[in-house]
Amino acid sequence: SFYVRRCITEDPSWSLVTVPHLTELCLQHIAHNFEKNPILNYLLPEHQKKVVDRLSTSLPLTVTANIVSHEDYWKRCCMERWQVCDVSNYGDSWKRMFFERHLENILKFFIPNTTDPNKVLELIPLCKGYVRKLEIDQFLPPLREDQKEESNDLSDTEDNAELAEVYTHHYDLKDLITDLPHLEALHLTYSVKNCGMNFEWSLFNFTELDCINLAAALKMCRHLKVFKLTQSKLDDDKIKILARNLQHHPCLLELDLSHNLIKDHGAQALGKLISHSRLETLNLCNNQICHLGAQALAQGLAESSTLTSLNLRLNFVEDKGGEAIGHALLTNTSLKSLHLGSNNLSQPTAAVFSQVLAQNTTLTSINFSCNHLGLDGGKQLLEGLANNKTLTEFDLRYAEVEQETDFLINRIVWANREAVRLRSLQHSTTEPL
Repeated sequence: SFYVRRCITEDPSWSLVTVPHLTELCLQHIAHNFEKNPILNYLLPEHQKKVVDRLSTSLPLTVTANIVSHEDYWKRCCMERWQVCDVSNYGDSWKRMFFERHLENILKFFIPNTTDPNKVLELIPLCKGYVRKLEIDQFLPPLREDQKEESNDLSDTEDNAELAEVYTHHYDLKDLITDLPHLEALHLTYSVKNCGMNFEWSLFNFTELDCINLAAALKMCRHLKVFKLTQSKLDDDKIKILARNLQHHPCLLELDLSHNLIKDHGAQALGKLISHSRLETLNLCNNQICHLGAQALAQGLAESSTLTSLNLRLNFVEDKGGEAIGHALLTNTSLKSLHLGSNNLSQPTAAVFSQVLAQNTTLTSINFSCNHLGLDGGKQLLEGLANNKTLTEFDLRYAEVEQETDFLINRIVWANREAVRLRSLQHSTTEPL
């Protein structure tokens, strides 16, 4: 007879715990089908987080932009896309970082007459709640078929840039920035990065039409606080257009026009802007402003009640300009910081600023570096500082001031700085908790 033995095998590692809960299966299904059915807002908060943690960062922005607010998701989007992510530059918001940088990238590589403008406009409803600052460090001009033939002989001449201007109008920002209600800061540079052997002057044209379009957009951008237009060959004619449109802007506080081609006529337009606006900071570093322009700025400074910082480093204001600014500061009570480095200033300017230091109680920082103030100029500044209690920064490097004079000036400035620090400490300890 035969014996039949039946064996029943069991998995000793099997447990009910390994069976997913129905809730988990549902959440997996929701995450997997999120693009077709994004029902995130119908879930409990703890379930929302589990779904978001499973979402792919490649989902279309039309799906995620206005539904997913969890910072962890946008942090993943940023970290996967960019190597350097400093969220502190974006108000500690990963979502804001993502949309600002995403929009900046689209604008940097937008080619007029080639790229579809809807690529930008379709993004507005998705990003308008989050974009507060835009930094666009290049603008591409339109492509043209005859580019090579025209540029063979004269590609590196300024004349060719003028002839080619008709081809180099850039993307008009008006429809975009006027529809971003939270935009507070805009930094533009009309140039092309990494053009290599394809260099042409026409790639770096900020045209008159560009300027007119930009000025109209800025005028309508009513919440803008900071505007920077740098390294863009901005000249007198164009700055007049911009200044006229910014003259009665309700919010603009900071204007940076450094590294451009602004001369005296442009500075005169900016002098009017200083006296007819709420501007607090004006940066004109590395332009071509001479004494007439500086005198116009000084007149605006004498009439201004808001400007706190003026940077004229690397211009050509010389003593006539320096003296005019000094005289304005005998009455001005708003300016706190002044940079006149590298302006070919000498003893006459120091003589006027000796009076300024004796009378002005608002200035906290002055920079006279890389000038020719000389031994007498240094001594006059030291005399003016005798009873000054407010100046806490005074840069006289390479100003040809005697070493002992420089030491004595620094000692006074250091004492003022310490007094301010102690007052600040006392104020913080006496404040009610």
